[in-house]
Amino acid sequence: MAAESAKIDPMEHFQIHPLFGDHEAPLQWFTFTNQTLWMAITVLTIFALLVMGTRGRAIVPTRIQSIAEMAYGFVYQMVEDVATKEGVKYFPYIMTLFMFIVVANMLGLIPGSFTATSHVAVTGLMAVAVFLWVTILGFVLHGTRFLGLFWIKESPLVLRPILAIIELISYFVRPVSHSIRLGGNMMASHAVMAVFAAFAVSLGVIGAIAPVVAIAAVYALELLVAFIQAYVFAILTCVYLKDALHPQH
Repeated sequence: MAAESAKIDPMEHFQIHPLFGDHEAPLQWFTFTNQTLWMAITVLTIFALLVMGTRGRAIVPTRIQSIAEMAYGFVYQMVEDVATKEGVKYFPYIMTLFMFIVVANMLGLIPGSFTATSHVAVTGLMAVAVFLWVTILGFVLHGTRFLGLFWIKESPLVLRPILAIIELISYFVRPVSHSIRLGGNMMASHAVMAVFAAFAVSLGVIGAIAPVVAIAAVYALELLVAFIQAYVFAILTCVYLKDALHPQH
């Protein structure tokens, strides 16, 4: 049993490999991997929920239509509250981000699946896209006045240059923290469950009770984390959007 548990690698769940051919073959940009598959499943699931599920638009909604309407209303209200009514025109982009992340997180909880959002390559791309989008939008809407975001007029004049440097550094750190927060949380909880699973295998039937209970508790917590991390990513995007729309302090 001990030898068997030693074979359990907590990080094995996060390994990307080709779906066809040699799993040890080097990955190319066109290689169809397990990550590609689960990202495609995520997109198809969102399409089934938001498009196919609301196709009838019944006055008395079905369960799927109710879920789609709740998701739509939740994100719309969040955008309106945080980014103001001016930000509502950009709601489709934020809705797309939220739905992709929350569905990918939930699908990653299925045994044998792959959590696409556990890789910084995915979350980093989304974070950089948000960063470039709000920065370009800020300059398009305000021109050089967008730089007022870094110049805090309410502070004493002597401190403004120092605060401007701090604000500038924190601004460029945004995509790093934005992506690592999501990827790190999704990876950590899955790794913890894998460690408990190794304990369950090595301790036998009676001794496995405690690890199995721990796995169930972590799994329940992970359901909450899957939603919260999607919410945090979306609401931070709204905060960054508000800065682009209203750069003045």
